[in-house]
Amino acid sequence: MPDVISLGEALFDLFADPSGTTLGAAQTFTPEPGGAPANVAVGLARLGVDVGFVGRVGADSFGVRLLELLEQEGVDTAHCLPVAGGQTTIALVAASSPVDQDFVLFRGADASLRPEHLDRSYVAGARIFTYGSVTLSAGGRDAALQAARWARDDGVLVAFDANYRPAVWSGESAARDAIMPALRCADVAKLNQAELRMLAGTGDLRAGCRRLLDLGVRLCLITRGAGGAWFDDGRAAGHVPGFAADVVDTTGCGDAFLAAFLAGLVAEERRLSELDQGALHRLVEAANAAGALNAARRGAIPGLPARAEIDLLLAGVRPSPPRSRTDGRGR
Repeated sequence: MPDVISLGEALFDLFADPSGTTLGAAQTFTPEPGGAPANVAVGLARLGVDVGFVGRVGADSFGVRLLELLEQEGVDTAHCLPVAGGQTTIALVAASSPVDQDFVLFRGADASLRPEHLDRSYVAGARIFTYGSVTLSAGGRDAALQAARWARDDGVLVAFDANYRPAVWSGESAARDAIMPALRCADVAKLNQAELRMLAGTGDLRAGCRRLLDLGVRLCLITRGAGGAWFDDGRAAGHVPGFAADVVDTTGCGDAFLAAFLAGLVAEERRLSELDQGALHRLVEAANAAGALNAARRGAIPGLPARAEIDLLLAGVRPSPPRSRTDGRGR
């Protein structure tokens, strides 16, 4: 059984060209594989973690390519089956700047995931179960929450990424209503500061984390881009500085962060509750390094770093950008 199970959407991001244009002014679109839970799964695999992906893709060429890619990266796809006649989810992405994006999601097969598609024994055999809020915004919501409840009941650590995308919700109120049940059964919650403000009612790191911990979350991770990250488990809390990066594209940076943090948890022989401030600081520092490396490359999955790259950055050496890992030449 995989050590980590990631559930949710696998899709293709279609990036507007030329860079810096709007969706309406785009001349062409360049496809890159993505979807936050798929990104996390690949990120974990590149860091040497045994990982499985649960989801749905279309039986179209996009879906076939996504399954091929996940398998090539070493991700177990036995529980990600193509939907006959279904279309794979795609997202149009335009970046007016490296950190400002216009995002439109065209929902496809990922929204057809249902509780009856799940195998409880597969989830229960993992050490960590992870998913995000985009799955909660459509038909896969019941399946995601069911899997999370199974995981929590069976002693599997649950990691949830708030990952708020305004384009997939009718408004912040609808997003809060869907996300709050997920937070109540999450052990680790990853949010950015804007998501903390939306869900906890305050952007203050200590006060906001306290409100999430009161819901039952055991560890809050608040990402702040170039400003690093904050962690708080009610016993230990602190800020971990980020790494300088020549930002090309921020798509997938949070996923790279989460993958590296979860990989660190897998490598730990101690329970989450046994990790002290120093251990949590080291895990978050490695996660910050992964996010910075991802930001220097275009595309979520193509930019996910390997362990050696993270280690080099932690040692003060900036690795050279790799060739694309999705064109058949980068593996």
